[in-house]
Amino acid sequence: MNRRIQQPFTATPRRQKGSVSVLMVIALAAIGMVAALALDGGHMMLNKTRLQNAVDAAALSGAKTLSQVEGGVNIASTTRTAALNTLTHNANATGNTELATAVGGNAATFAVVELASSVYGPFSYPGPADAKYVRVSVPSYNLTGFFWNFAQVFGSGGLGAKAVAAIATAGPSPTSPCDLAPLMVCGDPTQYNPGAGMFWGFQFGDLQVLKTAAGNSSPIGPGNFQLLDFGSGGSTVREDLAGGGNVCRTVGDNVQTAPGNKVGPTSQGLNTRFGIYNGPVSASDYPPDMVTTSSNPAITYDDSVTPAQAKYKGKTVTSSNGNLTAGGDAIFDYNDWRASVAGCVAGAGSGCESQGVFERRMMKIVVGNCTGKQGGSTSIPVLGFGCYYVVQPMDGGGGDAQIFGQFVKECEGDNVAGPTPSTDSGPQIIQLYKTYLNGSGTPSTDS
Repeated sequence: MNRRIQQPFTATPRRQKGSVSVLMVIALAAIGMVAALALDGGHMMLNKTRLQNAVDAAALSGAKTLSQVEGGVNIASTTRTAALNTLTHNANATGNTELATAVGGNAATFAVVELASSVYGPFSYPGPADAKYVRVSVPSYNLTGFFWNFAQVFGSGGLGAKAVAAIATAGPSPTSPCDLAPLMVCGDPTQYNPGAGMFWGFQFGDLQVLKTAAGNSSPIGPGNFQLLDFGSGGSTVREDLAGGGNVCRTVGDNVQTAPGNKVGPTSQGLNTRFGIYNGPVSASDYPPDMVTTSSNPAITYDDSVTPAQAKYKGKTVTSSNGNLTAGGDAIFDYNDWRASVAGCVAGAGSGCESQGVFERRMMKIVVGNCTGKQGGSTSIPVLGFGCYYVVQPMDGGGGDAQIFGQFVKECEGDNVAGPTPSTDSGPQIIQLYKTYLNGSGTPSTDS
């Protein structure tokens, strides 16, 4: 009897058909699940980017508004409203339907707005009275899970809910200005102590003559009226004082003085900030400030006494923490103007110019080291940049054509933001910062 011997492997395909089918199903399921999770992951990244953009814009808007309403009332609520309105506008932009649905017309329950005096915090609402930084955060923005929940049937693997978060902090940073007025005050390089509120010998609210008039003694030297040479003659002076300057300077540079009074071009340019237009300037090019109020009669300058004195109604003007008075008479000063502007920004002010622009009455001017000053055109080293609130329009001629300004520590600037938080005086620009958690110096992974 012949024994039938089975050849190797001849039965394998038939017996293993089921196993291969099972493996193929598992492999296809795994590939499909990975593809599905990739789809969900891409969806998360897209919405994280959209959310972060909206939160960044909200923080910038809040910080900008905070800088504008300083000195007013309801500062925190006005700042919060501005930030949330910007967040809502971004959510309602084309392509952000899912974000708009999540916000649901009630941004106050979707996002948290907090304020602080330091970029490192602590942040809270309404925050401290001297707040300068705004933080906007969205702790959890829940997203639609296409295959997310299905994937967790096979084990969550720590996936958790499908949601993203975002946080952003914005505030001021020093910058070297380009929209400089062609004016200079002489500072003392030995009198610089920001911690004590002293900046080259100037303190907040000090009343300064930013441009002398005919017959006045000059702090620079004979023939100089504190004007700088930023271009070619009176037309450049007019444009720069109207706000059309684009000359950038940095600390350590030298500036050239421009001898001559140039009363006409100077007054024509400066007075646009008060809505007064004479000569080749127009409101369309140079709109007025939000608030153009000034005291009447105007402050005058008495150079017949030593030291020279600013006077109002024949009485010497004094300054105390930004408040200007002369005897028992109050003068419309920086603090009054700041409060009025804050009301205009908040939509609750009176006397607001309908086409007014924020901080047109703030001028950025050079603080120079006039040691060894001399007459004529001379080169002066730049110590820094001063922010000056222009108290009143300039008289059109004679010995009363001075420009009066109050020194202010900070003002709105242009040019590029610096890399560090605001620790200095002068022009500032609002920028985004890394968000630090609880004052620890540890940055958030969501900022």
